[in-house]
Amino acid sequence: MSRRFTFYEFFAGGGMARLGLGGGWQCLFANDFDPLKAATYRANFEDAAGHFREGDIWRLTPDDLPGVADLAWASSPCQDFSLAGARAGLAGGRSSAFFGFWKLIEGLANENRAPKVIVIENVTGLLTSHGGADFEALCSALAAQGYRFGALEIDAGLFTPQSRARIFVVAVRDPSPAEGPSPFHTRGVRAAHDRLPPALKKVWVWWPLAAQPRRNTDLAAVLEPDAACLWRAPAQTAALLDLMDDRNRAKVDLLFRGGGGRHVGAVFRRIRAGRQRAEVRFDGMAGCLRTPGGGSSRQLLLLIENGEAKSRWLTAREGARLMGLADHYRLPRAQSPGLKVIGDGVVVPVVRHLAAGLLESLLAAKDGKPAAA
Repeated sequence: MSRRFTFYEFFAGGGMARLGLGGGWQCLFANDFDPLKAATYRANFEDAAGHFREGDIWRLTPDDLPGVADLAWASSPCQDFSLAGARAGLAGGRSSAFFGFWKLIEGLANENRAPKVIVIENVTGLLTSHGGADFEALCSALAAQGYRFGALEIDAGLFTPQSRARIFVVAVRDPSPAEGPSPFHTRGVRAAHDRLPPALKKVWVWWPLAAQPRRNTDLAAVLEPDAACLWRAPAQTAALLDLMDDRNRAKVDLLFRGGGGRHVGAVFRRIRAGRQRAEVRFDGMAGCLRTPGGGSSRQLLLLIENGEAKSRWLTAREGARLMGLADHYRLPRAQSPGLKVIGDGVVVPVVRHLAAGLLESLLAAKDGKPAAA
């Protein structure tokens, strides 16, 4: 007889991990402290009133968490691990929210209610923050509660046309989980493993997650029709081109000289050597979506067609598609709030691949029952 797996989702945002886990999973509890994300979660899940709690994770206790969940998913705030942030590490004000989550796991363990599997998702900087000390601290916390663990680095570009590499630390209370090769054992993951002390290496697991067939869509496929979009003034596009260095401008000039065809590029404005620069890519991929805080974080689109260039901002709906969200997913009405919700999220088909290729088989093996179809 099949059953649905159960989970808690911490730092749930708009519920993208829940969507990725899919219909074979039941959410027992979800939490986020951000009012905008909480409102988006409630707008998309009719049952939110029964399990969603808005507020600071430090104010939660194990009594707030019902039952015994198969999985605890935590996409804790990433800014302090990110290469774009101050890299304060686990001592940082935002990423220290991880310890609020871990306090709950320890409390559940004291009540013999610890989740069977834990997934911690974060930016790739988690592996190297403070020379690897933060990753070691995370691994030590897992090991202290009897979990074996390993890490996978998965780039959403394999699933959607967005370059978005993330680390997924998967931990399980199992004395002998299966191991094997995986394309997601990247150089960064192997180096992080090699930096760990011997005691933690002994409880490391090389998770055997298989590759995903490569996506068959590109950036142009997720965009709105030109006529439905608000394009920037020609002078603004010219100013954007002027921000490009020789290497980036050469990419544009090559397409100008090519004459015909339609070419869509993604553009970020960044500070390089104290000067604002525009960097463009025409490889059919968007850059990594971010929350719209700061002048360089919102992504632009540059269209080159018939020897002319025009530009516009990437919309929240287009960003949602890059996150693997269906068009019926309810976004905040304004662009910036919508981009904030999705910029902090996890890519839905990445979660589905991880669940189908690893998490569900781990849990089915533990209880001897097949997963729900």
